[in-house]
Order: sequence, then structure tokens, then C-alpha cells
Amino acid sequence: MSGSARGVPPQQNRAEKEQRVREGRTHSALVFAGDECLGWCQFGSPAELPEIKSKRKYEKDLTVLPDWRITCFFTGKSLRRRGIAHAAIGGALAEIARQGHGTVEGYPEETDDRSVSGSLLHTGPMAVFENHGFTRARPISPHRWVVTLTIPPA
Repeated sequence: MSGSARGVPPQQNRAEKEQRVREGRTHSALVFAGDECLGWCQFGSPAELPEIKSKRKYEKDLTVLPDWRITCFFTGKSLRRRGIAHAAIGGALAEIARQGHGTVEGYPEETDDRSVSGSLLHTGPMAVFENHGFTRARPISPHRWVVTLTIPPA
């Protein structure tokens, strides 16, 4: 998550995240079953979410910043592979469309040719993005891509 500082106690990180939420300076699409939050994905502007994995390679071939970024997913270990990330990205895209339009970027991992622990997929699996219409723009690591989707004006 953006805003987590190394060496800062988890309680302080949580308090700072809560403050950003209350001030409207951070965005997340939450997936609920009743009162239980099953997972979420974080989205926002590049100014709101400046840190991404493989940032040096990303910036090397950068031509223009996107309007929005989807940077981080969380699904509890016992709940993975049940469509929660799919629901979360759908919620994020619906909220982005509600708030405006423009280019949305994600930075998912390609997992087709290797076994990867779900705990390492905080940037999301490629299939989730592609199922929502994102296309691959360029690689930024051996298994990570910049993917894009344009949301037209309403």
C-alpha cells in the first residue's frame, strides 16, 4: 500500500492510512460478504500513488503518465481464487468511471509459465486485468507488465 514507510510500526501505518481515507486522499474498492471485508484493490492518481514496483524500468520508457493507477490488491489467503480480485477491480473501474474518465494503468504479474505464491501477487495477476479489457503496453520486469485501459467520457 502506498504510504507505508519502512521502519514505521504497523499501528502508525494503519492510523496514517485511516487518516488519508477520512480526508479523501486515498481510494480502494472493497469486496464484502455481509459485514466481512474479503479483499480490496487500491486505485488513484499517479500523484496519490507515486510508488510502483519496477519503477526505474517503468520510468525509462514512460511517455505520459496515466490518469489513474491500480496498484495493489489484497485477498485473504483462504479466499484466493474465488473471484475477489475480479470483483475488486470491477468496483475500482466503476468508481473511476463515476469520478471521470481517462487512461487507467495496472502493473500485474504474468504467472502462466511459473508457480507463484499468492502472497507475492499484490500487484494482481494478469488474467484479472485482461478479463476487464486491459491490454499489455510494455514489460517492466521479466514477469510484470504495464497494462492499460481507456475509460471514455460518460
